[in-house]
Amino acid sequence: MQTQVKAWGNSQGIRLPKDILQEANVEINDMLEVKVSDGMIMLVKTFRHQKLEERAEKFDGKLNLDGEYEWDKPEGREVW
Repeated sequence: MQTQVKAWGNSQGIRLPKDILQEANVEINDMLEVKVSDGMIMLVKTFRHQKLEERAEKFDGKLNLDGEYEWDKPEGREVW
């Protein structure tokens, strides 16, 4: 695939097709790190911690936290 560098205000920009971004798992407003090595420009998706609300959205707001869990023996002055 080829693309062209275009003027974008006082900077330059490159448009990337939607299917390329989907293949790279990049979405609108994702942060990308720009690396340059041996004349190549690489865009790397940066890791970002999600807020609790963002994580809950993946479960349709249902975290299913019912049930019992074994947390091991009490330590120190913990009361169970």
